[in-house]
Amino acid sequence: MNKVLTLWRFGRPHTLIGSAISICTLYVIVCDARGGSHPMLLLLALSIGLSCNLFIVGINQVADVELDRINKPYLPIPSGALSVEQAGLIVQLALATCLLLALLVSTWLFGILALAAGIGWAYSMPPFHLKRHHLPAAIAISTVRGVLVNLGGFMVFNHLVNHTYEVPENVRLLTVFIIAFSIVIAWFKDLPDLEGDAQFRIHTLALAYSPRTALIAGHLVVGSAYILAIGMKYIEFTNASDHEPATQILFFGHLILFGLFLANACTIHLSNMASIRKFYIRFWWFFFAEYLLYLVAYIIPTV
Repeated sequence: MNKVLTLWRFGRPHTLIGSAISICTLYVIVCDARGGSHPMLLLLALSIGLSCNLFIVGINQVADVELDRINKPYLPIPSGALSVEQAGLIVQLALATCLLLALLVSTWLFGILALAAGIGWAYSMPPFHLKRHHLPAAIAISTVRGVLVNLGGFMVFNHLVNHTYEVPENVRLLTVFIIAFSIVIAWFKDLPDLEGDAQFRIHTLALAYSPRTALIAGHLVVGSAYILAIGMKYIEFTNASDHEPATQILFFGHLILFGLFLANACTIHLSNMASIRKFYIRFWWFFFAEYLLYLVAYIIPTV
């Protein structure tokens, strides 16, 4: 059990949960077109997505052992629960599992996951080390989570199930939202890590300008995504003669989440590190909630 918990912590639970929720939501949207179910396909997608997630977050911890001794001493490597060699083996097995299973599903999926893993490697490892500057870091994270995993993964599985690469409007809107969230994750994740980042000369947005600037910029980006979603669903809601339940759920859901998002912005105290950490975890809740909102929108009308 201790080994399982260590692996769970090594995989960064909030990222694993986010990946699992996103895969389940996209699976439901894919299956909605014909109302069928493909449990083996879902199991494969989860195995591929979670192993890719484990590789990307794992290689980052292998590369940043000394940095994490300052910023995140509770992680398995700096805390001594895992050795660097053990972590390296886990990372290699995760990558091999991800690519092998992806190849069994589709050569296109293999290409998408290989590219995602390559960007994840370049994010953490020299000579690229994209995380050392906030702009390439944001581009890398949003490309992997928003474009490759969300949009690319959906298109592959939509073709396998429905024999089409067509991307529904809701998936396009969701992709825009996840790209916005991913950019801001790249900015907000560094807020609790100013001490180590400054010592190792990592040019995060918070250090290049200020934590307050990073907060304002992040809320403007995600806030704009909420306003876009609310506006689009309001137009659909007012124009639809039958008022589809999914449209109503997405309209009112985004409206409620936007209000909570603004309220959450008022809870952070930049002078208090505990407040910053709690704020960052709550920010991930909104990431989860976005996928769950679409999941509910597609499940409820069929019940």
